[in-house]
Amino acid sequence: MSSNMDGFAFHHVGVAVQDMQTAIPLYKKLFNYELIAGPFDDPIQRVSVSFLSRGAGDTVIELVAPLGPKSPIDGVLKKGGGTYHVCYEVPDLTAAITHLTEHDCLMLSEPVPAVAFDMRKIAWLMTEAGLLVELLEG
Repeated sequence: MSSNMDGFAFHHVGVAVQDMQTAIPLYKKLFNYELIAGPFDDPIQRVSVSFLSRGAGDTVIELVAPLGPKSPIDGVLKKGGGTYHVCYEVPDLTAAITHLTEHDCLMLSEPVPAVAFDMRKIAWLMTEAGLLVELLEG
């Protein structure tokens, strides 16, 4: 993997919401976003996710809501919710993890399959500055 991060393609920004059925119409009304995929219930991640966009070239937003008790999104929601992670799609998940951990990122979750991405693997890391990063296997 090149040191200039060519292998990291921005995929989406994650937004924590309490209720998917309330959030989707709100993003449509306020910002003209359309549902492009989901909702997907992911029992592995214990969340429900939906993807919204305003069309080609626009930033994709992933709405993330808790799926049952003890969801990992609960802590974000207790702080008010909102934008809380960025996701990069990478061609080599292992190499991307190595690159980030060699640059002082903390590994939070080993790669696991994700329902919303047709069971492609994702991993979670935290930067020194406190940015939560999701890596998506390309």
